[in-house]
Amino acid sequence: MATIPAALHEYINTAFPTNVCLTGVVLDDGFAQISPRGSMQVFDGQTLAYWARGGGKSAEAITDGTKITVYYRNPELGGRGGGNGMLPAGGIARFYGAAEIHKEGDAYEQVWNNMVQQERDNDADKGGYAVLIRLEKVLDLRGQDLPAELAPKS
Repeated sequence: MATIPAALHEYINTAFPTNVCLTGVVLDDGFAQISPRGSMQVFDGQTLAYWARGGGKSAEAITDGTKITVYYRNPELGGRGGGNGMLPAGGIARFYGAAEIHKEGDAYEQVWNNMVQQERDNDADKGGYAVLIRLEKVLDLRGQDLPAELAPKS
């Protein structure tokens, strides 16, 4: 399993609405489906999670074991253009892993409880479910492994 750099946890957890994470899955026709996820959060050091409200092509395509790519961009963390240099090449990190669906239980409740309020309000009936992404690799824009320890460049 890959490790989410601890310095990125809070940035990911507060990405909504300015730096919303995008998820990508491959549909049956071979095309990638890219979707914004305002509920993206760090579940633990090796797992990202989000709340799926369902009903779209992404929800149809994701089952236990489905490969998911998460794209995170925050220019303030990039090395050029006034960023702090924590992430090279535009403040971009890519996370690759496999889905794990939770429609009840502890993981379901943790993801619900850790979402930003606006995302909970978007599913007031709590009809969605938690998707955990057990990470296999964490890379920068250039395809290099992100180290477990990141810090702003001085």
